[in-house]
Amino acid sequence: MTLKKERSISEISIIPEPVKIIPEDGEFILTNKTVILTDAQLKKNAEFLKKILTQATGFNLPIKEIPPRDKDSNVIILKVNDNNKKLKPEGYSLHISPTEINISAITPAGVFYGIQTLLQILPPEIESSNATNLVWAILCVKIEDYPRFPWRGFMLDESRHFFGKDVVKKLLDQMARLKFNKFHWHLTDDQGWRIEIKKYPLLTEIGSKRKGTITPQNRLDGIPVSGFYSQNDLKEIIDYAAERFITIIPEIDVPGHTTAFIASYPELSCTGGPFEVSTHFGIHREVLCIGKEKTFQVVQDIFDEIIEIFPSEIIHTGGDETPTRRWKRCPDCQTRLNKEGLEKLGDLQVYFTNRIADYLSSQGCRLMGWNEILNEKLSKNAVCQYWFGQILEVIDHIRNGRDVIMSEMTAVYLNYPYKITPLIKTYQYDPIPNDLEEKYHQYILGIEACLWAEFVKDRKRLEWQVFPRLIAVAETGWTPKKKKNFNSFEKRLDSYLKRLEISGINYGQ
Repeated sequence: MTLKKERSISEISIIPEPVKIIPEDGEFILTNKTVILTDAQLKKNAEFLKKILTQATGFNLPIKEIPPRDKDSNVIILKVNDNNKKLKPEGYSLHISPTEINISAITPAGVFYGIQTLLQILPPEIESSNATNLVWAILCVKIEDYPRFPWRGFMLDESRHFFGKDVVKKLLDQMARLKFNKFHWHLTDDQGWRIEIKKYPLLTEIGSKRKGTITPQNRLDGIPVSGFYSQNDLKEIIDYAAERFITIIPEIDVPGHTTAFIASYPELSCTGGPFEVSTHFGIHREVLCIGKEKTFQVVQDIFDEIIEIFPSEIIHTGGDETPTRRWKRCPDCQTRLNKEGLEKLGDLQVYFTNRIADYLSSQGCRLMGWNEILNEKLSKNAVCQYWFGQILEVIDHIRNGRDVIMSEMTAVYLNYPYKITPLIKTYQYDPIPNDLEEKYHQYILGIEACLWAEFVKDRKRLEWQVFPRLIAVAETGWTPKKKKNFNSFEKRLDSYLKRLEISGINYGQ
């Protein structure tokens, strides 16, 4: 089997759609004589590219430093170029001529994204582990590209069901292809605690296990769910993500959604328990006690270990769906309310959030939470993630300088059926509200899709829910709004889905 050499620009199928594509005559032929030339600081990028090319083609391409005078032919050149500042930190320039492929950027991240575009210009068989019988002809083209938003994220919930390292790494691979740069990891909730905290071992000894799951028919299925990541596991995955220029944002959900937490340490609740790790979903009345000073000490100890493991500046603390019923009847919480001069019961949450925000700030980090944390008294440094509720209230906070990530549940919650959230609805969602003045657009950092795993039990179902809708979100996060076109996207998607099939990834319709 060989590839036809007569090709046109219409065959170049890239997602996300680049900012500028200029077709040129000719093609570059990748052979076993091709050499990768690179700056010293881009050696990891070069090794990343070599591994994929070698796996598919069988060519053992050498990696060499760029010589002082670059006159070699049939080379792939990766370089950092400070003169390319118009492309922004994550932008890149990709020029494919008959004699060389040149990828340049002002940062290693930009070069990496240029590599992802190059891989999509190659035929889908580049995703295979053995396609040595192909002629690897690459259409000549010039591309200048950079992202629309600095935050292009995907959230995976592993508290409800645990998927493990291999599944997460496979997701990170696809995120990298699509130029995502944030992986938000929801690691704790009522139904499970999935992260080792050495100072508090009961969090995983008790909190990582539940006896089953209540089905939609309101029956316990009797299938135990368990699993957690050791700190060594986490460091391995963090390094894997970092090689792909993806920052992992850990989420420890407090003060609500904490049944697994207080099942492990019931003394941190208002009532003292005992509790079991929850088998059902929804809002739970049992929450952390805001009145006890020990609650803050334990939470701070946990975040100390989180900060030690995760290099992310931003730490997600949840903060959503926190009922106040227990606080109303708790003498410790009432004492706290009076002592701090708080006006109403709900102020206990903003008090809690601000204390944690201040603590994280003292450690060089920044708190992020779901939009329920929003309050006029909330720390100005906190980032809000919008998912549901009064968008006008969120817009008011944006106008007051609040940084926001947009995750509108009706468009980018990928756990919903395709009948409720079809691909076109996800694609057409724009994270900037129509009535937000342009001068405030800078406070919308970007977009994040979310997969909640209440009823997602295995890798195959996870991939079915995520793809192809996550591919649509990738284009929203990267491509200029004026260049987005669903008909064009659908045509380019056909090629991308072939790549998923070759990679063994399931996808929905």
